[in-house]
Amino acid sequence: MNVSAWSIRHPVPAILVFALLTILGLMAFRALGIQNFPDVELPTITVAASLEGADPSQLETEVARKIEDKIATLGGIEHIRTSLGDGSATIRVEFQIDKDVEVALNEVRNAVDSVRADLPQDLTDPVVSKVTTSGSPIVTYTVAATGMDEQDLSWFVDNEVAKALLAVKGVGQVSRLGGVDREVHVDLDSGRMQALGVTAEAVSAQLKRVQQDASGGRGDIGGAVQSVRSLGALGSVAEIGDLVIPLADGRWARLRDLGTVSDAYAERGSLAFLDENPVVAFEVTRIKGASEVAVAQAVQTAVRRLMTLHPQVQIREAFNSVDPVTDNYQGSMELLYEGAVLAILVVWWFLRDWRATLISALALPLSIIPTFGFMLWFGFSLNVLTLLALALVVGILVDDAIVEIENIVRHLRMGKPPLEAAREAADEIGLAVIATSLTLVAVFLPTAFMGGVPGKFFVQFGITAAVAVLASLMVARLLTPMMAAHWLKAHPESEVESGVMRRYLAAADWCLRHRKSTALAAALFFAGSLLLVPLLPKAFVPAADRGLTTIKLELPPGSALEDTRLAAERARALLAPVDEILGIFTAVGSTAGMGPLAMGAAKDVRLANLTLRLKHRHDRDRTQAEVERDIRERLKALPGVRVAVGANQSGEKLQISLASDDPIALATAAKAMERDLRTLRGVGNVTSGASLQRPEIQIRPDFARAADLGVTTAALAGAVRVATFGDFKVNLPKLNLPQRQIPIRVRLERALRTDLDAIAQLRVPAKVGSVPLAAVADIRLGSGPAQIERVDRMQNVNIDVELAGRDLGAVLAEANALPALKNLPPTVSRVEQGDAQRMVELFSSFGTAMLIGVLCIYAVLVLLFHDFLQPFTILAALPLSLGGAFLALLLTKNSFSMSSIIGILMLMGIVTKNSILLVEYAIVARRERGLPRRDAILDACRKRARPIVMTTIAMGAGMLPVALGLGAEPSFRAPMAIVVIGGLITSTFLSLLVIPVVFTYVDDLKGLLKRLVPGGRKASGGEKAPGGEPSVPPQVNS
Repeated sequence: MNVSAWSIRHPVPAILVFALLTILGLMAFRALGIQNFPDVELPTITVAASLEGADPSQLETEVARKIEDKIATLGGIEHIRTSLGDGSATIRVEFQIDKDVEVALNEVRNAVDSVRADLPQDLTDPVVSKVTTSGSPIVTYTVAATGMDEQDLSWFVDNEVAKALLAVKGVGQVSRLGGVDREVHVDLDSGRMQALGVTAEAVSAQLKRVQQDASGGRGDIGGAVQSVRSLGALGSVAEIGDLVIPLADGRWARLRDLGTVSDAYAERGSLAFLDENPVVAFEVTRIKGASEVAVAQAVQTAVRRLMTLHPQVQIREAFNSVDPVTDNYQGSMELLYEGAVLAILVVWWFLRDWRATLISALALPLSIIPTFGFMLWFGFSLNVLTLLALALVVGILVDDAIVEIENIVRHLRMGKPPLEAAREAADEIGLAVIATSLTLVAVFLPTAFMGGVPGKFFVQFGITAAVAVLASLMVARLLTPMMAAHWLKAHPESEVESGVMRRYLAAADWCLRHRKSTALAAALFFAGSLLLVPLLPKAFVPAADRGLTTIKLELPPGSALEDTRLAAERARALLAPVDEILGIFTAVGSTAGMGPLAMGAAKDVRLANLTLRLKHRHDRDRTQAEVERDIRERLKALPGVRVAVGANQSGEKLQISLASDDPIALATAAKAMERDLRTLRGVGNVTSGASLQRPEIQIRPDFARAADLGVTTAALAGAVRVATFGDFKVNLPKLNLPQRQIPIRVRLERALRTDLDAIAQLRVPAKVGSVPLAAVADIRLGSGPAQIERVDRMQNVNIDVELAGRDLGAVLAEANALPALKNLPPTVSRVEQGDAQRMVELFSSFGTAMLIGVLCIYAVLVLLFHDFLQPFTILAALPLSLGGAFLALLLTKNSFSMSSIIGILMLMGIVTKNSILLVEYAIVARRERGLPRRDAILDACRKRARPIVMTTIAMGAGMLPVALGLGAEPSFRAPMAIVVIGGLITSTFLSLLVIPVVFTYVDDLKGLLKRLVPGGRKASGGEKAPGGEPSVPPQVNS
């Protein structure tokens, strides 16, 4: 059944189908989320454990190794990463990308539960959770209010803001930056404590026993059942000061007589500044799969509602990472419109018929809008990849309609009436249109099933493009002939060949007469194309210019929060003169490692993040990479600080990871590696993650004297801990308030911590009374590791090299050639991770996808042409396109990255189209009209050259705005469009001349095989049937 002829006779069903698809597509478009990239993150499970006061070495031995060993027995693990800091251990278990996260969560939880009995008793139960948030925070706000101090503002953020925003759909986490946590402090007087012979630990324990509500018991008074509660909890700080507590020897004391009771706040762990002004801020992180733009808009609505409920509070946006996404989306839509207009202008330029142009133009919306419905069905979003797929297939979508309408117009110019012209032209071109569309689908679909992280990038691109092409095919076979039959007017007969056509036919005739010379020239061109490959720099994803970057500062271990604040303020002052910077948000302290655009959760007062908001890229002369280069130069004046510049995006840094079970060999190798990496030219900062030594007060018990006095190490450590800092968090007594509990921290006065001799005189409980600490232990200053990082059950050091605009592949090749990396000690190994690992995955997956794509194209062509040899003629166009693609990349100084690879995959499908149009017509001319081979080929060149050139120019015009970097941020898009345009130019030019020659060679081979294989002539469905008449061509439902 010929669907085009049926559609011409019965136009209503086709119109109804596309009207419904268009309405559904428009509804889906409104429902689609807007993102930057798809959420492509490994399924990650975190295990968080806390042992207050424990140093990283102790946590590694007693906690991390035991949990890691158990988790390592699970299947499908990519990496186990462990971060050990002061009192905390965080283990991140990354599974292979296809692992079900719920299954992974249960497996890890069971593994941790089975090892709990072997972990220290004081360790808080490890919390096993899946990572549900995606990437970095999307928006950061500052909070100010009249009549509220810093403590009140902090509670307002923790209570009101967090409750309101966590109720917003898509919000995964709300974190406060800066501010303070309220605590009740009981600062004991050391003189009074010694006089009474009481330790701080005893006072803290007694306070918890006295000041609490306890439950238990039952009453049966009056025939009713009553529960029994003991209500000892107090309601205010003044009542706590007046509380009388019993002492160990039977005496009692009022708490305020032992020291000072105050309503204060915990040790400050973080600060936040907007430019130079201190602020309390909060940042919002979305859950995986949620649209950045939709979540940010919902958060803005919730914030406005909060300000209406609390008019005294002003909440202002400090910065966000959503504006670049919105800008990107709007730019992509503009590119879509520009490409469509250019493609339509090309059609009009060739046909000079506004009716035919309008019919071709209608193919675009009718192909793209239904695609939105399928995108929503598959769970896709409007991101860089799907919008790019639509922008790049604009030319392809109008392609089928051009081929159809051009053929119909050609038949009209033969003097046929519109209905007859539409019917005959659609029937004639049907096989070619189906073949070109299905070959494109055959290329795009296999990319959707690639493995690993690159495969997750490709899936949305591949399926979106394939669906759009299939929609285009439906339009070309159902609507275009039907509209042409009813709209177009009869044309006067005109078959005059232009001068360009005569010159082209003369060139094609020359190539057919000089087949060997033509074949040799094509082979040399292909060989030259391959020689260009080593000259192309390689990368994973090009770095983007998003107008947002960060600076990470790390001070030496032992630095106080004030030292970090001063360093951050000095860095801000150094950057203030940079004209491109609009604002600087600074997060200092424990939250800095989790700060805007940063990954990980390091908690340390010696860390700071400065987030820089830059002018829009159209409003500044320098690129983001050039601004960052200037920032690095300016920050060289910052002494004693590790500095890292960059927004932590793909394409910004090379990470080299070394791992070993021998800490000394690892440290030596890391220092040598860092030293050699600093010799690389053109790179930014080289920062090592090797842990520095932090200062410690080390107390070593004298076991003989301690045993004689009845003092244990645990008792000694407990007394020192409570006296200097307070008890473990879980053991602290609490003050109950209407909406929260406030910890009550009991310790000796703060001045004690500044005097080593005073610490030596701390009282330690003994078998009789208490003794000074110095009597049972040696106290001295020492050092220990500030932090330990582990990967795959070995200690590791990550060395980051900022690329500063250079390509990842080139820097990686130079790094691999350095002596320190080539001559690693036997006990030190290199762990592949980061962009370098993904780049290797990408190129291996690309080879597989390309092979599968070629096989799929061949299979489709065999099924359509019922011929095993002629599809090789069509595939000969593929190598002819590579030279133009590679040369275009080289001339525009773009790297061979993921975007280039997507472009080459797209090119594979597009360039076969030209060959199909030529070969299909030549085969039809020989089978149906009995033309000799040479005349059939030249007739195919005459009839199909114009649609080939038209569709090539239309596709090139559709992609030109993308290649020129107009509109949206071009770093990812431009290389892809450049590859397609470069490949199209050479492929079209060479295909029109070389493919006819290849056709004759394949036809000669086919004739030879017929003579060699008995019965081959009959089996082939050949040029003529045994009786000498042309055979009937195979019928194709078109």
